[in-house]
Amino acid sequence: MTAANATPSRAHPATVLLDAQGGALHLPVCDHYSGVEARMRKSLQLQAEMMAEFGTCVFDVTLDCEDGAPVGQEAAHARLVAALARQAAPGARVAARVHATDHAFFVQDLEIIAGEAGDRLCHIMLPKVERVDDVQRACSHLDRLGCTELPLHVLIESPAAVHRAFEIAAHPRVQSISFGLMDFVSAHGGAIPADAMGSAGQFTHLLVVRAKLEIAAACHAHGKVPSHCVVTEFKNPQALQAAAVQASRQLGYTRMWSIHPDQIRPILAAFAPRQDEVAQAAHILTSAQGADWAPVSVDGVLHDRASYRYFWQLLTRAHQTGQALPASVRPWFVPESLA
Repeated sequence: MTAANATPSRAHPATVLLDAQGGALHLPVCDHYSGVEARMRKSLQLQAEMMAEFGTCVFDVTLDCEDGAPVGQEAAHARLVAALARQAAPGARVAARVHATDHAFFVQDLEIIAGEAGDRLCHIMLPKVERVDDVQRACSHLDRLGCTELPLHVLIESPAAVHRAFEIAAHPRVQSISFGLMDFVSAHGGAIPADAMGSAGQFTHLLVVRAKLEIAAACHAHGKVPSHCVVTEFKNPQALQAAAVQASRQLGYTRMWSIHPDQIRPILAAFAPRQDEVAQAAHILTSAQGADWAPVSVDGVLHDRASYRYFWQLLTRAHQTGQALPASVRPWFVPESLA
């Protein structure tokens, strides 16, 4: 059969397009934190309801031990987190934030949570990571517990840690880096004003913006996911929406923390591609597949595998934010095709 008469390839875009440079890791764009029992249970219930609504898990639930555990009840709280993780709905993505690696209860958290529910967790969040040694210490404990494949997400909260962001992002077990805004500002001894912790000020103070950009650049250099910090004005949806749009459209973040259920849907909306972008991506990729992934001209613009890769990642983000996809590309997101 000649090349001219060959049947166009039906290969999955993820197989065809993510070989040359590797694929950027895709996680749900929202990571929702809760640490009080009633709120943890409500978060998991909401997650299950929205999974049914969208047909996919559109946000992670991270059960918090660092700020959630009552003093003196750390072990009981860790056992509660493990039990809730085991009880989560099938297909739900549930994580746990443990105490920092130098904290007295760090090892206990891992032994209880990873030991009892490691196979049910999507990742462990490590706060106050300063250097790669902190990550490696967590890996050593997890390996001893048999959780050799459990990913780590890390929270960078100091100027020194920002300086080491590229080194931390390069660690193979690190899947995502988050920015700890409040601790970062506090670490400057008053040199950064308090309004830099607000929804608007965090996008104008140059030291804060520089830190955010370093983390985003480090993550993208190593195929990891940069996760944007919280907006504490949780009763102000306009502030949350504006921050989420700036984080996703200007600073390169592909994920964001939520600390209140009302923040989840605005984050999904802000990080989701527009419908016209989704339609354009579907048109270009189906045209490319029809040409066996050779370069094509669409509406007078030349496209090849570099742009195909971008548009495939855009469709993936649309799927992860629960958007309706054009019928032409829906088969690519059937679980069996992604396996």
